[in-house]
Amino acid sequence: MKLNSQQLAVQEQFEKQSSNYGSSHQILSHLEDLQSLVPYVSIPAHAPALDIATGGGHTALFLARMGCEVTASDISEAMLEVARRLAAAEGFSIHTRQHAAEELPYPAESFAIVSCRVAPHHFTNPAHFVQEAVRVLMPGGFLIIIDTTVPDDSPEAAQWLDRVEKLRDPSHVRLIPPAEWLSLCRQAGLETQFWHVTPVKQLDLEEHFRRANTPMENRKEVLRLVEEASPVVRESYRITKEEEKITWFWPRLGLVARKAMD
Repeated sequence: MKLNSQQLAVQEQFEKQSSNYGSSHQILSHLEDLQSLVPYVSIPAHAPALDIATGGGHTALFLARMGCEVTASDISEAMLEVARRLAAAEGFSIHTRQHAAEELPYPAESFAIVSCRVAPHHFTNPAHFVQEAVRVLMPGGFLIIIDTTVPDDSPEAAQWLDRVEKLRDPSHVRLIPPAEWLSLCRQAGLETQFWHVTPVKQLDLEEHFRRANTPMENRKEVLRLVEEASPVVRESYRITKEEEKITWFWPRLGLVARKAMD
């Protein structure tokens, strides 16, 4: 598995932080975002499904519960071990495979469903990721994407959150606005079935720092950026304080796109 420098940084980060991504993860273990997309996906019995950048395996397990034959992939072997344990604890067996998201080592038309949840902001080439997902999808198959996003109409808010995230987690690359996701899917030959953006209340900032093992100097800079955020940024992410703790809401995109039938 040949990785570029950014992919190596992602791999290193999640190898170190894998213990923070188990069944009790305060964001990933809540599956309402996936549930909201189920009505737009046809899932045949025993459908072959690929969950890319599975992390702790929450999405892979969700698909297994729905009767899919699941392959969970990740750039980090330590994360795959977390995913295997999570599935086994509920009596499910999933296949696992280590690889980057942008190069999928599977034959064309291998899967009825390809999913990727709360991960694409780490990818070096989102366009290639979408193209590879389309290649391995069967005709009529579905691509499910869920990720933190940024407003289409506010470059200031987008740049601010990317700066915060890069400071907090060095493996972060870029948050992709909804219009760009729709364009990437269209260019790859997918037809978007449904998409929406919902605000998601984030963890306490100190917990965010702990999960990413953010260096102290970066924590201070993030706190400065939050304190000095402009009215546009504050409104975009609903930044306030509750009992002296920072609260904010990040927009999360949920998208289902379908590959054309032959």
